[in-house]
Amino acid sequence: MTASTRTSPGGPAAGNLTGWVRKTRPNGVVAGTLVLALLVLLPIGAVVASLFSSSAGALQYLASTLLPELLLNTLGLIVLVGLGTAVVGTGTAWLVSACRFPGSRMLQWLLLLPLAMPAYIIGYAYTDFLLFAGPLQTTIRNMMGWTRDDYWFPEVHSLWGVSLMLVLVLYPYVYFLARTAFLEQSRGLLDVARTLGRGPWRVFFTVALPMARPAIAAGLALALMEALADFGTVQYFGVQTFTTAIYRTWFGMGDRVGAAQLASGLLMFVFLLISLEQWSRSRQAFHDTSRRQIKPMPVRLRGWRAALAMIACTLPVLLGFVLPVLILLGLHLDGGDELLGARFLSYARNSFLLAGTSAVLITACAVLTGYCLRSRSPVAGPLVRLATLGYAIPGTVVAVGVLIPLGVFDNWLDAQMQGWFGLSTGLLFSGTMLALLYAYLVRFLAVANGAIETGFKRIPPHIDDVARTLGRTRRQVITQVHLPLLNRSMLMSAAIVFVDVLKELPATLIVRPFNFDTLAVRVYQLASDERLEQAATGSLVIVAIALVPIILLTRVADSGGMAEPGLQP
Repeated sequence: MTASTRTSPGGPAAGNLTGWVRKTRPNGVVAGTLVLALLVLLPIGAVVASLFSSSAGALQYLASTLLPELLLNTLGLIVLVGLGTAVVGTGTAWLVSACRFPGSRMLQWLLLLPLAMPAYIIGYAYTDFLLFAGPLQTTIRNMMGWTRDDYWFPEVHSLWGVSLMLVLVLYPYVYFLARTAFLEQSRGLLDVARTLGRGPWRVFFTVALPMARPAIAAGLALALMEALADFGTVQYFGVQTFTTAIYRTWFGMGDRVGAAQLASGLLMFVFLLISLEQWSRSRQAFHDTSRRQIKPMPVRLRGWRAALAMIACTLPVLLGFVLPVLILLGLHLDGGDELLGARFLSYARNSFLLAGTSAVLITACAVLTGYCLRSRSPVAGPLVRLATLGYAIPGTVVAVGVLIPLGVFDNWLDAQMQGWFGLSTGLLFSGTMLALLYAYLVRFLAVANGAIETGFKRIPPHIDDVARTLGRTRRQVITQVHLPLLNRSMLMSAAIVFVDVLKELPATLIVRPFNFDTLAVRVYQLASDERLEQAATGSLVIVAIALVPIILLTRVADSGGMAEPGLQP
């Protein structure tokens, strides 16, 4: 008696088609992720569509006067920040991961502290410290008996000054990924190079550095995108870039189309960086064919070599975090805002309200995208990539892209209401907290998704199958299995989003409701009015709160639970 095989009607081909349809059939999770992807693409599409619109004249004026300067400054910023972050981040990562010297273990996490310092805040601090009437030049003149014409001092309000500020706070992007890559390299490969007569430095340049190049390229791309997105520092230092030109065109000249066209130009720079980073990764693939990876044995440095290594790793921490904090503390004590004053508390309340609401909303959306990837749908990967594209977009571009479609919808709704009922609805969405939350969602969903996706990867897939065989529905699996196991990842996600929203300046400055100021906006306004003592108080609060995710990051990284962040194509 032969066993018969039951096939679906229509034969095997029909059965395969039925299985494919069942796999690709949309469900609530995929549909929700599709909505998120469309929400992210809407402002990007609005900015790109502006290229086909006619400008009111401001863009032509900028093209004939400032565009060459904008291009040169942007390219100069990319070159200087790229070189600085690559050298500082990669060099310190190699020293603390491959060498042992006094303080090396502590410096492994201290080198991440500048991440808590927003670029515009460190710029305000060093401006007070380095200007002619600042403490440094005043001390030099008093010690040497010099006058203004007796010595030369570099002008900090320049392209190199902005680049230095950005390098001091952005090198941790390269450092973190490079250190992770160096620690994952096998000792066997490095030992083979040493037995072939290569010294430590030749091993670094010929073996370790090429193997870590994809990770370094990813960190470098992240740092450069943050540099392109910077607004507060370049504005305060008087360096004209695309971000300042967008703000000036929108608010100074009243030309929204011209601002959107400038934003599309900045967007091209960003996508060029992403393409270069992806190209770099595609051309670099290294595999350790040994069965067992043995972690590299650190080289113990002694004498002057240990002293140089300690100085090289301590300087970025001192210049990027310790000294700015001391400067801000001094300014605050000289005449800062009252921490418990009514006005200061109102700014803090607005900041915490926005940051807290955004953290909850964006983390919930990240759980949705993470579960979409876990659903094994063929469309899950592309949808999540589109939904998390916004982190690569500068805040000024996101702000312009959000306000354009919301403004169009508000005007259309107002015209309809006046036509039907004779009532004017005004601006229901533009310039409201809802618009601001929308901008934050577009900008920071990728940050939250990275932490949540890492948490989902730590949950074995067979746990879902076991729960379903025990009679649990999909919703019960999420609430009773996944969410309890994702507590740590959701906390990390919420903390990072909270601080990113707290520090965000350009999107908040452009989209915020009228007379609704946050700590970041208040600090920017005070610094623009040269009231640095009062600006120091809010700056210190932002930096203190920003330390929380840095501490969480070091704890997660030490436990080996942090995935390597990357860029979406």
